[in-house]
Amino acid sequence: MAVIDETTPEGKRFYQELKKLGELMSYAGFQQGQGSSEDGVDLVDIAAFNEVGTSRAPSRPFMRKSVDDNKDKVIAFCQAQIGKLCDGTTTAEQILKEIAVFQKGLIQETIVDGEFEPNAESTIRKKKSDKPLIDTGRMRQSVMTVIDKKGRA
Repeated sequence: MAVIDETTPEGKRFYQELKKLGELMSYAGFQQGQGSSEDGVDLVDIAAFNEVGTSRAPSRPFMRKSVDDNKDKVIAFCQAQIGKLCDGTTTAEQILKEIAVFQKGLIQETIVDGEFEPNAESTIRKKKSDKPLIDTGRMRQSVMTVIDKKGRA
């Protein structure tokens, strides 16, 4: 018996976009070689040192907190994007761009407003501030977004 494909053009487009969502990924964070501190340390390293801590500085997990502290916002945002895909008003690439920009904003917001262990007295004297993660603002301004194939190196 022959199978008749009764999928509408809109349905075919939807399935094509779902396939793209399965192949692509949005990233928000830092790229190696895209900036450095005044003393030459790559910003990706500075972000990592702050995220996980070092032998001299506590962990200030601004990237993890940007997701963990905003779980409901992230879920609602993603559901709204999928709704747009279902009604045909967006594409997989546009959804991923929107998610990346949304996540970038959450990371930047967490850098500025996140609650972290205070700076050491020696750091406060050097920076003239007790606010962790913010010195020149360069790290916050350097959060990047990338849309790429899943599993990229």
